[in-house]
Amino acid sequence: MSLRISRPARAGQYLALLCYLVFLAFPFLWLISTAFKPAPELGSLHPTWIPDSPTLENFRQAFDEQPLLRAAGNSLTVALSAALIAVVIATPMAYVMARQRGRLATAATGWVVVSQAFPFVLVIIPLFLVLKNLHLINSLFGLIMVYVVWSLPFALWMLVGYVRAVPAELEEAAAVDGAGWLRTLVSVTAPLLAPGIVATAMFAFVTAWNEFFFALVLLKSPEKQTLPVILTHFLGAEGVADLGPLAAAAFLATIPSLAIFAIIQRRITGGMLAGAVKT
Repeated sequence: MSLRISRPARAGQYLALLCYLVFLAFPFLWLISTAFKPAPELGSLHPTWIPDSPTLENFRQAFDEQPLLRAAGNSLTVALSAALIAVVIATPMAYVMARQRGRLATAATGWVVVSQAFPFVLVIIPLFLVLKNLHLINSLFGLIMVYVVWSLPFALWMLVGYVRAVPAELEEAAAVDGAGWLRTLVSVTAPLLAPGIVATAMFAFVTAWNEFFFALVLLKSPEKQTLPVILTHFLGAEGVADLGPLAAAAFLATIPSLAIFAIIQRRITGGMLAGAVKT
């Protein structure tokens, strides 16, 4: 028996959804507005949503004052590498944890939950000492390894849920048809896990792209600093922000994440049963 939602209840749901969307969109829209405002409008006592005299001067100043392209290249290298490595490691681990029930899987799940409770400040000193002994301080490779370890627990937790959602009967049917375990994983399980793998990679990428604290502590050379660290350079010695260029640089920093999500969002939401067809 299906449950029918009354019109007032449905209207309330849409209203709540609209309020939530406005709440999420407000900071980004205000950032875009600020990025195109000239200096007199930024200091106005009566700010407006739409700039009266839109200008690209803030973007020019941002590129002149800081090496944004180099920092963006460092961030892109670190984020893509960390996402790829995390997914490659987490996928087989998640499959074993989901299919093999036992003490080891339970302990691994407990480790995933506990590890997410550790604050950054608690681990930064021992992490710094370990990386120093490995000569990975001030190294993009060292930062990549930190991001992989930091994002791996949650990535593993996400993929375990996706693997458990794949019916084991499909793998059993493939085995009955004569497919080996490798053929079953490649032809049946992997296509079904593709949306989950893409979503996990997106999470790992965004986490590494936006991370600031580890990059600030571990990277000392200006030519190796990532974009979140470079954005802090728009703050003066007394904490006064160069608001226009800062907003322009922050707006540019959000574009890669939005672009990647726009490209792969169809992959996230579709194709869940692509591997259930015999080939």
